[in-house]
Amino acid sequence: MGFALMDSLPDALVQCILGHMANARDVATCTCVSKRWKDSMPYLKSLYFPRNSFENLNGADSSDNVVFTMISSVVKLEQLVVYCPFSSAGLASWLSYAGPSLRHLELRMDNISEHPVGFEDNSKPSKLDCIAYAKNLESLKLWGVLMTHTPQWDFFQSLRNLEIVGARLEDPALSIALQACPNLTHLLLLGCEGVRSVSIELPHLEQCKLDFYGWGNCSLSLISPKLESLEVQGCSWIRVRETQCLRNLSIANSAGRVYMVDFGKLASLEFLSIRGVQWCWDAISKILQWASEVKHLYMKVEFTGDFEALLPFPEIDFVEFFNSHPKLQKFDIHGAMFAALCQKNSLKNVDSSFMIPCLEEVLITVRSPLNAEQKMSTLESLLKYGKNLKSMVVKILQMKSNHSSVDDFFEDICRFRYMNRKIVRIE
Repeated sequence: MGFALMDSLPDALVQCILGHMANARDVATCTCVSKRWKDSMPYLKSLYFPRNSFENLNGADSSDNVVFTMISSVVKLEQLVVYCPFSSAGLASWLSYAGPSLRHLELRMDNISEHPVGFEDNSKPSKLDCIAYAKNLESLKLWGVLMTHTPQWDFFQSLRNLEIVGARLEDPALSIALQACPNLTHLLLLGCEGVRSVSIELPHLEQCKLDFYGWGNCSLSLISPKLESLEVQGCSWIRVRETQCLRNLSIANSAGRVYMVDFGKLASLEFLSIRGVQWCWDAISKILQWASEVKHLYMKVEFTGDFEALLPFPEIDFVEFFNSHPKLQKFDIHGAMFAALCQKNSLKNVDSSFMIPCLEEVLITVRSPLNAEQKMSTLESLLKYGKNLKSMVVKILQMKSNHSSVDDFFEDICRFRYMNRKIVRIE
């Protein structure tokens, strides 16, 4: 019934329907159905080769040759996704044929495992070099990349999206590769190791996510006046001076310390997340000062201190903090920041006119029963002065002590929750 229905359709409509296929196995199967279906294959726009495409390949043909045969049968291929193993020679043959029409290219390179450190073969063009054939790309996604030598790229003038996941990089190679993509609007570098210092200057960049794997001590300099969203993991020194469009900012360092942040005025910032084991207090205080207009603040920094010693946060004045962030709507406080707001002098400047005008959600993580009285006072103050508060979640996490103060503190929180059960809940 299905075949008869397809046979009754005009050629153009059959080509349109079959042209939505991408999986190479489905395409190969359809070419065997009928001559009419086979004649529609040259009008495909996309081809996708899964990881296991050639597990059962028999005969003289290599996977490189099979992929080339399929690519060369398409008149104007726009998207190519290859997860199965391939060689640099195979990639060169595909892209030299289909490169001019390609707009989207995604490759599982796997050349980190192919070339261990110290055994790179530079006598022939690398897989990265071969990508230069696809000069009209708009999107490039690469997995398992070895970029210890500068790729032989000219310019990708049309490239707007670049994603590299799982890479071993050297600073000069990465810098020159990015210079070959001057019109990027989206950049993602995820799980990249080997980076020590990176400088990025991309005038059209809007979305940027950088995740550097290793000791957490690399430095970043970024100049992108149109930047709207920035996520950085693994940097100790960060300088981003042009931030007038920045709305979302996330800075984390799970392996090292954050020593320095240098941003312009974050006037458009709506979301700020800072995470890590240790930040210098100067970096924390500056980022909070610049982010005075923030609406959602997430803080999970365990310690401060400029050197090896892990120090608690200094006391933070409750009134001054919320007066400095009048648009704050959602506040996630973890550990050290909550303790800093709970010091005995933090609430001394509260007067009858004080209020927290926009706060609607608070999530608080408590790890210690120390200063229980001040902590309860802070919870009560958030509820009292947060006139629009709709939800308060108190997370009690890993609170270990044999002292009775733990039980007393937990009872106080349970009582507080019972008295304000429409707003407060315990996790």
